[in-house]
Amino acid sequence: MIRRKALAALMLGGMVSACSVVGPDYKPVPLDDLPKGWTEQLPPAAGVDAMRAWWDSFGDPTLSRLVQVAITDNEDLKIARQRLVQARAARVIAKSADLPDVRLGIDPALQRSSESVDWPAGIGSYHTWQAELDATWEIDVFGGTRRAVEAADADIAATEEGRRAVLVSLLAEVATDYARLRAAQLRLTIARNNIDVATKALDLAQRAYQRGLGTVLDIAQAKAQLETVQAATPPLEATVARMSHAIAILLGRYPGELEAELSQPAPLLSVPDSLPVSVPSEVVANRPDIRQADRRYAAATARIGVATAASLPHFAIPLTLLPQAADLGKLFSLASLTYSLGAQVTGPVYNGGRDDARITMAKAEAEAARINYERTVKEALRDVEDALVNYQTETRRQQTLAAARDDAGQALDHATRLYSAGLTDFLKVLDSERQAYQAEDREAESRLARVEHVITLYKALGGGWQGVDLDKAD
Repeated sequence: MIRRKALAALMLGGMVSACSVVGPDYKPVPLDDLPKGWTEQLPPAAGVDAMRAWWDSFGDPTLSRLVQVAITDNEDLKIARQRLVQARAARVIAKSADLPDVRLGIDPALQRSSESVDWPAGIGSYHTWQAELDATWEIDVFGGTRRAVEAADADIAATEEGRRAVLVSLLAEVATDYARLRAAQLRLTIARNNIDVATKALDLAQRAYQRGLGTVLDIAQAKAQLETVQAATPPLEATVARMSHAIAILLGRYPGELEAELSQPAPLLSVPDSLPVSVPSEVVANRPDIRQADRRYAAATARIGVATAASLPHFAIPLTLLPQAADLGKLFSLASLTYSLGAQVTGPVYNGGRDDARITMAKAEAEAARINYERTVKEALRDVEDALVNYQTETRRQQTLAAARDDAGQALDHATRLYSAGLTDFLKVLDSERQAYQAEDREAESRLARVEHVITLYKALGGGWQGVDLDKAD
């Protein structure tokens, strides 16, 4: 009898390979209308390998060191690591449904029956030992478990891509905050230099007044100019401190830990001579957020099969071993063994349309994931186009501002000499001084903006994660 049931179980298990897996198979979203190139003008191109450690292309050792610390110690990356651990554990849970579920229990008991009955004859107190081994194996006839594992694998891949997306954003944020810190220090230097110029202008106005060539109005205007320039330094000092705080947090530190180190001025980052610009199809292949959206679509597609299989009959083989004995030593003897082995088929008859609704929900989730993938691709290409146009226009703007800075400096020099000779009024000196400061400050802002656009371009291209082993960094 046991052999016949075992044979029946094996035949039932063979149905797994005989039946097809329900639900649609994942197919990549076609991108037939993907542009072949970029609309905006391309900068001088560097090799694609430059994206692997693009922060090094700025030639700033401090930035490179900060990036390496961030890769190791950033808390967002550590959280993303735990999300990956969760996803891998979820895959183990999904896969376990394809294996027997075995449970073991031992139940010792002291019992007593009545001694006052004739049948069955009472025996008074007695001991029993009972062990119970329950095993249930659900046969994955329609592939629901296989689809669940497929979805779990896609979830793991999506989580890994999400982790890489966190890294790409982190790299850009560290570099941007560092550039802003150095730009604030540069602007602070410009402001302090202009304070010296304004102080000299005030001294010039006072000496001219003493010689009878100036007026009290000239002195008052010179003082106002000096005080205005002095008022520009506190906000810049605050920016330096805030950026050092922000960088510290990105590196997993407390806000003030890097302030003393980063408060020492250093040059603003220099834009590399050439930048890596790939074609749209390479961006689709490189961007972690696009790859993540693709894996989410694959997981959602697999879950249609999970929902479909849940609405179909379920096949299982239950086995129960129940040895019983009065003595513990005899509990596992063949004479004490009782068992139950069978086959189980269960299926829905009526559940108010719940199964159909779950299939509809799964299909809608997959369609939404497909649409989200297409949108993510388009937004990624827009990010590149925006970065390109911003970089090109800011490059032209910086060139103009650099020329304006030089011209304004010459104008201030001429106005100062003419006023010293009594050939022009002091208002020309003040106007020239104000224009020179504004031109130099705006040119510094433009240099920062150009660096930021380069960083944004690297981020838009999905650069940085290719050369980082996150598991090793952990």
